[in-house]
Amino acid sequence: MAETSNPPTAANFVHDVVVEHNATGAFGGRVQTRFPPEPNGYLHIGHAKAITADFELAREFDGVCRLRFDDTNPDTEDSSFVDGIIEDLAWLGYPLDRDPLFTSDYFAQLAEWAELLISNGLAYVDDQDGDTISEQRGGYGKPGVDSPFRNRTVEENLALFSAMRAGGFDEGAHVLRAKIDMQHENMQLRDPVMYRIRKESHHRTGDAWSVYPTYDWAHGQSDAIEGVTHSLCSLEFDSHRALYDWYLDQLRELGALRFEQPRQYEFARLELTHTITSKRKLATLVANGVVDGWDDPRLPTLRGLRRRGYPAAAIREFCDFIGVSKTNSRHEIELLESFIRTRLNKVAQRRMAVLEPLKVVITNWPTDADGNPVVEYVELNNNPENAEDGTRTAPFSGVLYIEHDDFKAEPPPKYYRLTPGREVRLRGAYFVTATDFVSDDDGNVVEVHVTYDPDTKGGNAPDGRKVKSTMHWVSAAHAVEAEVALYDRLFAAEVPGSETGDPFDDLNGESKTLLHGCKLEPALADTAAGEVVQFERLGYFAADQRTPLLFHRTVGLRDEWANIQKRK
Repeated sequence: MAETSNPPTAANFVHDVVVEHNATGAFGGRVQTRFPPEPNGYLHIGHAKAITADFELAREFDGVCRLRFDDTNPDTEDSSFVDGIIEDLAWLGYPLDRDPLFTSDYFAQLAEWAELLISNGLAYVDDQDGDTISEQRGGYGKPGVDSPFRNRTVEENLALFSAMRAGGFDEGAHVLRAKIDMQHENMQLRDPVMYRIRKESHHRTGDAWSVYPTYDWAHGQSDAIEGVTHSLCSLEFDSHRALYDWYLDQLRELGALRFEQPRQYEFARLELTHTITSKRKLATLVANGVVDGWDDPRLPTLRGLRRRGYPAAAIREFCDFIGVSKTNSRHEIELLESFIRTRLNKVAQRRMAVLEPLKVVITNWPTDADGNPVVEYVELNNNPENAEDGTRTAPFSGVLYIEHDDFKAEPPPKYYRLTPGREVRLRGAYFVTATDFVSDDDGNVVEVHVTYDPDTKGGNAPDGRKVKSTMHWVSAAHAVEAEVALYDRLFAAEVPGSETGDPFDDLNGESKTLLHGCKLEPALADTAAGEVVQFERLGYFAADQRTPLLFHRTVGLRDEWANIQKRK
């Protein structure tokens, strides 16, 4: 199979920013980035783009990228997600060379800085509930309304915030808000909430805290604490940048920053057709039993893709190809699959497997002195794309299995496989000709009789005659039985929810088919967990990580992306 020809790598505007910064001496030539996931779920393909952007930028400029967990919401976070994210990051190709960072480690510093803002009249405690605050913020073209608590004295605000920290109030009784401008055209600057009361146990700090910082307050300040230079976010945080800068501007003017003020840059997030990447929605699929856990091969989670057999290198190559830009777009999932297919074509061992077996009896096959069918061994290439992978032998005898679709008693037009009277090649073995078949009471073919030409051993005829079809097979006496999972798109629509607004309306009820009684050549019994092999003529399949002799179809052999490009 020919490799996909991929265009040059896409541009990365952040690279150009760093080049300019280094030329002007910004940050003293230092480059430090961070990848800040919230530990409330597992990583998905969208995170892969952010990961490669953060880590590769730092690598390119001999900088540092740190994993920092944005663990500011005790309601949904868990240490199991922390461990899983570290594991997924290492699998993708970015193992940690130092301990991860946690926003929760900065809770004391963040609270101290919040008190600094309060002391300078830049933050206040509001007693109103969330709905009221939201209504008073107004909207685009609609003025905001000052909170009646906006002009509390510094002393009162400090006392109230101290009591909030000490657990003296119920949830919802108070919030701490930044005092900026309730008439600002950027809604993010209309006195945003900095702290909320939460009476929940935190996965790391336990019950030590009763107030938790919002993302916007914790994010930029955590960057500043760590010395981050270039803070990369997805494009939806574009409107938040002004707030990111405002907080840091105040702290800088108050002399609180140890490093040069970090700068935020936004890039387009990764969206794929037939796919959702919302962790909340993915969690719903898992909770409702629509999929079999976070590592279900139909999910775009990194652990799901790993279980399905996607090579980490191919995912990195895909992310590098689509680049880092400021324009939102949705990429065809077939493009990602083309990178998977190209990588696997180079490295995957070839094997023979029959997924829907049909019995074939060679009526003129020789027997030994005891009347048992003779067993021969044929030599087959492990990977025609890589001669260094060598060859293997597979047993061949008088009773075989072929794919049920490889025989038709009444063939349709342009059908070149086995039919009564037709000769075909069995991969690496012999030419055979169908002479008869057996059907059950319902008319289904259950057995095919053939004769073989002993002069065609190896798959070539001495007289030079040609056949139009080469078919894979498995010796019945030596076959290994397995289960094989076939997958279709989890969501039937290219853009799930585009018609109704609810992506779950577009779930494909036939996204998984589990085949039992599949027949595999003996070499497949030794396939390592997680290894991907090519089932000849059928596609690439990954051995399950936990269940022996269960294979997941990774991707088919046909390059759908190339077909899409031709149609365009």
